[in-house]
Amino acid sequence: MLGWILLAVLGLILIWLVLIYNGLISIRNDVQSSWKQIDVQLKRRHDLIPNLVQTVKGAMEFEQDTLEKVISARAKAVSAASPASKAEAENMLTQTIGKLFAVMENYPALKSNENVMQLQEEITSTENKIAFARQLYNDLVANYRTKLQVFPDNFVSSMFNFQAEEYFGAEEADRAVPAVNLSLRK
Repeated sequence: MLGWILLAVLGLILIWLVLIYNGLISIRNDVQSSWKQIDVQLKRRHDLIPNLVQTVKGAMEFEQDTLEKVISARAKAVSAASPASKAEAENMLTQTIGKLFAVMENYPALKSNENVMQLQEEITSTENKIAFARQLYNDLVANYRTKLQVFPDNFVSSMFNFQAEEYFGAEEADRAVPAVNLSLRK
Protein backbone atom coordinates (compact mmCIF):
# COMPACT_ATOMS: atom_id res chain seq x y z
CA MET A 1 0.00 0.00 0.00
CA LEU A 2 2.77 2.44 0.96
CA GLY A 3 4.59 1.54 -2.27
CA TRP A 4 1.55 2.49 -4.35
CA ILE A 5 1.16 5.80 -2.54
CA LEU A 6 4.86 6.57 -3.03
CA LEU A 7 4.58 5.63 -6.70
CA ALA A 8 1.50 7.86 -7.12
CA VAL A 9 3.29 10.81 -5.45
CA LEU A 10 6.34 10.33 -7.70
CA GLY A 11 4.04 10.11 -10.72
CA LEU A 12 2.31 13.37 -9.75
CA ILE A 13 5.67 15.09 -9.22
CA LEU A 14 6.83 13.88 -12.62
CA ILE A 15 3.63 15.11 -14.30
CA TRP A 16 4.01 18.45 -12.49
CA LEU A 17 7.64 18.80 -13.72
CA VAL A 18 6.62 17.94 -17.29
CA LEU A 19 3.80 20.51 -17.24
CA ILE A 20 6.09 23.27 -15.95
CA TYR A 21 8.83 22.33 -18.41
CA ASN A 22 6.40 22.30 -21.34
CA GLY A 23 4.97 25.66 -20.24
CA LEU A 24 8.47 27.17 -20.17
CA ILE A 25 9.25 25.74 -23.61
CA SER A 26 5.97 27.10 -24.97
CA ILE A 27 6.50 30.64 -23.72
CA ARG A 28 10.16 30.62 -24.82
CA ASN A 29 9.02 29.62 -28.32
CA ASP A 30 6.46 32.45 -28.26
CA VAL A 31 9.24 34.91 -27.38
CA GLN A 32 11.46 33.59 -30.18
CA SER A 33 8.58 33.70 -32.65
CA SER A 34 7.76 37.29 -31.75
CA TRP A 35 11.44 38.19 -32.23
CA LYS A 36 11.26 36.72 -35.72
CA GLN A 37 8.17 38.85 -36.41
CA ILE A 38 10.21 41.94 -35.50
CA ASP A 39 12.92 40.69 -37.84
CA VAL A 40 10.41 40.36 -40.69
CA GLN A 41 9.28 43.96 -40.26
CA LEU A 42 12.85 45.21 -39.90
CA LYS A 43 13.82 43.42 -43.10
CA ARG A 44 10.90 45.07 -44.86
CA ARG A 45 12.10 48.45 -43.64
CA HIS A 46 15.69 47.65 -44.62
CA ASP A 47 14.47 46.74 -48.12
CA LEU A 48 12.41 49.93 -48.50
CA ILE A 49 15.12 52.36 -47.40
CA PRO A 50 17.47 51.91 -50.41
CA ASN A 51 14.50 52.49 -52.74
CA LEU A 52 13.65 55.72 -50.93
CA VAL A 53 17.29 56.88 -50.95
CA GLN A 54 17.62 56.17 -54.67
CA THR A 55 14.37 57.96 -55.43
CA VAL A 56 15.31 61.14 -53.55
CA LYS A 57 19.04 61.14 -54.33
CA GLY A 58 18.83 63.22 -57.51
CA ALA A 59 16.57 65.88 -56.04
CA MET A 60 18.54 66.16 -52.81
CA GLU A 61 21.98 66.78 -54.26
CA PHE A 62 22.86 69.19 -51.44
CA GLU A 63 21.83 66.76 -48.71
CA GLN A 64 24.32 63.94 -49.38
CA ASP A 65 25.34 63.89 -45.70
CA THR A 66 21.78 63.00 -44.64
CA LEU A 67 21.55 60.24 -47.24
CA GLU A 68 24.92 58.81 -46.21
CA LYS A 69 23.83 58.76 -42.55
CA VAL A 70 20.67 56.84 -43.50
CA ILE A 71 22.69 54.33 -45.53
CA SER A 72 25.24 53.92 -42.71
CA ALA A 73 22.53 53.50 -40.06
CA ARG A 74 20.80 50.91 -42.24
CA ALA A 75 24.04 48.94 -42.63
CA LYS A 76 24.56 48.91 -38.85
CA ALA A 77 20.97 47.82 -38.28
CA VAL A 78 21.23 44.98 -40.79
CA SER A 79 24.43 43.65 -39.19
CA ALA A 80 23.29 43.87 -35.54
CA ALA A 81 22.81 40.48 -33.90
CA SER A 82 21.57 40.58 -30.30
CA PRO A 83 18.32 42.23 -29.24
CA ALA A 84 20.27 44.93 -27.38
CA SER A 85 22.56 45.81 -30.30
CA LYS A 86 19.68 45.52 -32.77
CA ALA A 87 17.55 47.84 -30.62
CA GLU A 88 20.35 50.41 -30.50
CA ALA A 89 21.00 50.22 -34.24
CA GLU A 90 17.30 50.31 -35.13
CA ASN A 91 16.71 53.31 -32.89
CA MET A 92 19.54 55.12 -34.68
CA LEU A 93 18.02 54.17 -38.04
CA THR A 94 14.63 55.46 -36.91
CA GLN A 95 16.22 58.80 -35.98
CA THR A 96 18.03 59.14 -39.31
CA ILE A 97 14.86 58.27 -41.25
CA GLY A 98 13.05 60.97 -39.26
CA LYS A 99 15.77 63.46 -40.21
CA LEU A 100 15.51 62.40 -43.86
CA PHE A 101 11.74 62.95 -43.81
CA ALA A 102 12.27 66.38 -42.23
CA VAL A 103 14.83 67.35 -44.91
CA MET A 104 12.51 66.07 -47.63
CA GLU A 105 9.90 68.60 -46.50
CA ASN A 106 12.18 71.34 -47.90
CA TYR A 107 11.96 69.93 -51.42
CA PRO A 108 8.61 70.65 -53.10
CA ALA A 109 9.48 68.39 -56.04
CA LEU A 110 9.86 65.46 -53.64
CA LYS A 111 6.63 66.21 -51.79
CA SER A 112 4.76 66.04 -55.07
CA ASN A 113 6.57 62.91 -56.34
CA GLU A 114 4.14 59.99 -56.13
CA ASN A 115 6.90 57.36 -55.73
CA VAL A 116 8.48 59.25 -52.85
CA MET A 117 5.14 59.70 -51.14
CA GLN A 118 4.28 56.02 -51.56
CA LEU A 119 7.66 54.89 -50.19
CA GLN A 120 7.36 57.32 -47.30
CA GLU A 121 3.90 55.96 -46.50
CA GLU A 122 5.12 52.35 -46.65
CA ILE A 123 8.04 53.12 -44.34
CA THR A 124 5.73 54.90 -41.91
CA SER A 125 3.33 51.95 -41.99
CA THR A 126 6.23 49.57 -41.42
CA GLU A 127 7.41 51.71 -38.48
CA ASN A 128 4.00 51.24 -36.88
CA LYS A 129 4.13 47.49 -37.43
CA ILE A 130 7.62 47.41 -35.88
CA ALA A 131 6.35 49.30 -32.84
CA PHE A 132 3.51 46.80 -32.35
CA ALA A 133 5.88 43.84 -32.84
CA ARG A 134 8.32 45.29 -30.29
CA GLN A 135 5.51 45.76 -27.80
CA LEU A 136 4.36 42.15 -28.24
CA TYR A 137 7.93 40.89 -27.94
CA ASN A 138 8.55 42.86 -24.73
CA ASP A 139 5.24 41.66 -23.26
CA LEU A 140 6.18 38.05 -23.98
CA VAL A 141 9.68 38.56 -22.57
CA ALA A 142 8.13 39.97 -19.38
CA ASN A 143 5.83 36.92 -19.08
CA TYR A 144 8.73 34.56 -19.74
CA ARG A 145 10.97 36.27 -17.19
CA THR A 146 8.19 36.13 -14.63
CA LYS A 147 7.68 32.45 -15.31
CA LEU A 148 11.41 31.83 -14.82
CA GLN A 149 11.40 33.60 -11.46
CA VAL A 150 8.18 32.50 -9.74
CA PHE A 151 7.97 29.58 -7.36
CA PRO A 152 7.95 26.63 -8.16
CA ASP A 153 8.75 27.24 -11.84
CA ASN A 154 12.12 28.74 -10.88
CA PHE A 155 13.28 25.30 -9.70
CA VAL A 156 12.47 23.70 -13.03
CA SER A 157 13.92 26.63 -15.03
CA SER A 158 17.19 26.46 -13.10
CA MET A 159 17.31 22.65 -13.37
CA PHE A 160 17.08 22.85 -17.16
CA ASN A 161 19.13 26.06 -17.45
CA PHE A 162 16.49 28.30 -19.04
CA GLN A 163 17.90 31.79 -19.67
CA ALA A 164 16.02 35.08 -19.56
CA GLU A 165 15.59 36.88 -22.88
CA GLU A 166 16.59 40.52 -23.42
CA TYR A 167 14.05 43.28 -23.80
CA PHE A 168 13.98 45.35 -26.98
CA GLY A 169 14.67 48.70 -25.29
CA ALA A 170 14.61 52.33 -26.29
CA GLU A 171 17.58 54.66 -26.43
CA GLU A 172 17.99 57.29 -23.70
CA ALA A 173 17.30 60.01 -26.29
CA ASP A 174 13.95 58.37 -27.10
CA ARG A 175 12.93 58.55 -23.42
CA ALA A 176 13.40 62.32 -23.20
CA VAL A 177 10.23 64.37 -23.04
CA PRO A 178 9.97 66.47 -26.20
CA ALA A 179 9.67 70.21 -25.77
CA VAL A 180 6.38 71.45 -27.19
CA ASN A 181 5.78 75.14 -27.78
CA LEU A 182 2.20 75.94 -28.71
CA SER A 183 2.53 79.70 -28.43
CA LEU A 184 1.83 81.75 -31.51
CA ARG A 185 4.81 84.01 -30.83
CA LYS A 186 8.20 83.17 -32.20
